[in-house]
Amino acid sequence: MIVRAFANKLLIVAALVPLAGCIRFGASPPPSLLTIAPQSQPAVGTAQNSATGRAIVVEVSAVPQSIAGTRVPVQATDTSIAYVKDAQWAEAPARLFARLLSDTLTARARMVVLSPAQSFDAPSAMLGGELRAFGVDATQRQAVVIYDASFTPAGRANVEKQRFEARVPVSAIDAAQAGAGLSQAANQVAQQVSDWVGAQR
Repeated sequence: MIVRAFANKLLIVAALVPLAGCIRFGASPPPSLLTIAPQSQPAVGTAQNSATGRAIVVEVSAVPQSIAGTRVPVQATDTSIAYVKDAQWAEAPARLFARLLSDTLTARARMVVLSPAQSFDAPSAMLGGELRAFGVDATQRQAVVIYDASFTPAGRANVEKQRFEARVPVSAIDAAQAGAGLSQAANQVAQQVSDWVGAQR
């Protein structure tokens, strides 16, 4: 009986071995993950002090569901969205863009970017808003970034709002072109926002 039970187990294992190559737990990862290359960054070793510089808190933007995840959306028509094959961000676009804004504001506007917890002890401006588009327009073959910014000056209750947009041509709708185009467009928007915030008083 023991020999027969052992033989039955061997048969079950042998039957499962061919299936091992067919079963996948979750989607296959893309060959590489996309990220944003910042064009403006703080210099290494640069000291900052919120007591002597303008401080600001950069919030992670609200986003529509189409860019809430890490896939790259393609606006195929006015009413339909697809996704770029094998293209995936290293993290959600809203977080990538918030980090880009922080680097750009630090390097370009000479602002001290604080976390919400740090801002309790320092009067800080607030930058938030909605990242309305962060994908590819197939009809125009363009990488598109649209950001509705909301700026609250330090110590005030009024909110300034403005829309910023950048469009960069892409020669093909694939992971490489979409990633490079969106990185460039995101930098253009971040620089526009930085110049706008830097001029606010």
